Amino acid sequence: MSIPFYRNDPLAHGAVEEIVPGVRRVVCNNPSAFTFRGTNSYIIGRGKVAVLDPGPEDDAHLAALLAATQGETITHVIVSHTHRDHSPGARALVAATGAGTWGFGPHVTPPEAGGEGGDHGFVPGHRVADGEAIEGEGWRLTALHTPGHCANHLCFAMDGNGVLFSADHVMSWSTSVVSPPDGDMADYMRSLERVMAREDSLLLPGHGPAITDPKPFLKALHAHREEREAKVVAALAKAGEATADELVAPVYGPLDPRLVRPAGRSLLSHLLKLEQEGRVRRTQGESFSVA
Repeated sequence: MSIPFYRNDPLAHGAVEEIVPGVRRVVCNNPSAFTFRGTNSYIIGRGKVAVLDPGPEDDAHLAALLAATQGETITHVIVSHTHRDHSPGARALVAATGAGTWGFGPHVTPPEAGGEGGDHGFVPGHRVADGEAIEGEGWRLTALHTPGHCANHLCFAMDGNGVLFSADHVMSWSTSVVSPPDGDMADYMRSLERVMAREDSLLLPGHGPAITDPKPFLKALHAHREEREAKVVAALAKAGEATADELVAPVYGPLDPRLVRPAGRSLLSHLLKLEQEGRVRRTQGESFSVA
């Protein structure tokens, strides 16, 4: 099933967009093959406000956030997950404002265990559990622990307006990379099904514009993952035995060279999920075959 991606995003880097009353967006100028046009930071509330996902260490983005909240007080800096394009900007923003920090916890997988891409320096002042609320002046967010893309990933449901801040669990412009060991495809699918069961009317992702019709988008995203898994099993059956990297070409076809390694990581996550389910088995080293 084709995913109806949202890729029309004309908001200039550093500019401010009010999406719904009480929610503003500022896009960091850190475009890449994995971040689209850059990381979205969301300003929540008026007067005394929260900043959700301050982004990477970036002086221009920090200045843009401070300019967007001039005359207001940033009381909360909230982090959806500890990847380097989302949380490192918290340090400078806290230093400039004195705000407290909220998040699920530090990055789960240490660098020596494969925790690449993690911001291992971020430790929230306030740890937020699944179902716990964060409140400020005129706003309230409820945390949903949604591991998969990252083990400490949180989405946040905003009271009263049908908004879910979906961060990198559900992005509007592309699927999310799920890279073991910190990424887990079985967790990702369970988290996706949890979001699918909700009745949110607007998803605000970590990269890309708002998802204005969530139900069909989420359905297509779920179907896409299932179709990818079926392709993995078919390609593995044809090969007899293969590693995740060897399956990239038959499963994905031609790819931007920058995406070959991440594709291999996502395929490994599919294989590990299938192994847990008894559908494939490890033959030797990093090779798998159909069970």
